[in-house]
Amino acid sequence: MSVYTEVGRDDLIAFLEDYAVGELVSFEGISEGIENTNYFVTTNQGQFVLTLFEQHEFDELAYFLEVMTFFHQHDVPSAHPAADKQGRYLKELCGRPATLVLRLSGQGIHTVATLAQCQVIGDVLGKMHLVGKEFTSHRETQRGLKWRQQSAEKLLPLLDKDLAELLRSELAFQTHYTKLDIPFGVTHSDLFRDNALFEGDDLKGIIDFYYACDEYLIYDLAVAINDWCIDENGLIEHQRYQALMMAYLQHRQLTETEQTSWNLVLRAAALRFWLSRLLDKHFPREGGLTHIKDPDAFLKILKQHRANEDKLK
Repeated sequence: MSVYTEVGRDDLIAFLEDYAVGELVSFEGISEGIENTNYFVTTNQGQFVLTLFEQHEFDELAYFLEVMTFFHQHDVPSAHPAADKQGRYLKELCGRPATLVLRLSGQGIHTVATLAQCQVIGDVLGKMHLVGKEFTSHRETQRGLKWRQQSAEKLLPLLDKDLAELLRSELAFQTHYTKLDIPFGVTHSDLFRDNALFEGDDLKGIIDFYYACDEYLIYDLAVAINDWCIDENGLIEHQRYQALMMAYLQHRQLTETEQTSWNLVLRAAALRFWLSRLLDKHFPREGGLTHIKDPDAFLKILKQHRANEDKLK
């Protein structure tokens, strides 16, 4: 959540006139995250998050808002978009598609997650995958094999010899990723600690569904494991891993093929975020407030998965 598009007070006041949310009191840019422009907005009737979409066109965005509404309606604690006076979730502001989302209480986690927090995330992710079977809309992932290959082509000339060889080797290993015969469905695909708002160990809601797409369900699980359950060396930490996995498995047991594919999918999830962070580092976008995350964190995780044939345990 960064600020690439500056929003003036008068523009925001005019935007809010289409909503029954009261009068503007204050607003401030949010520096965390990397994709879209985000502001905290306070009115005399409530608190909201304003998002201006920097990478998506208008006709793409209905899917994300539908995902958010679906999970909210199925008792998954999650952010919910506010409708304007005509019942629309999506509008335009400063030349960008924009939406106003009810702000949840709580804070993202910026330290090591507790065992209880890992258990809660495993539980809610299992619920999402269970109820997600009823979700009927579809969106192809924008961070799949083709994107990884295209990203690698841009990055390879910028990497040293060893890293370039690692990247080529990993892409070759993942050639058959798209051909796995494992459960597929709607996923969050970005369920990091800063996208789950907690008060202590109490989850208040999941946010930032703007990478939601159709993917392998265990890819969603792997993304979470790679953030919630990793130690400073990039290794899976056993206790947090067990807490998250056991809670998840209460809702959905994994197939034999999912279990044998686990290392491959963990590596695919690690590669995706290593590449995206490398792109942000080498090809930064201009913004008033931006937050670029360290690609080396996911390089370390990827190396550990390559060296350790991670088994479901």
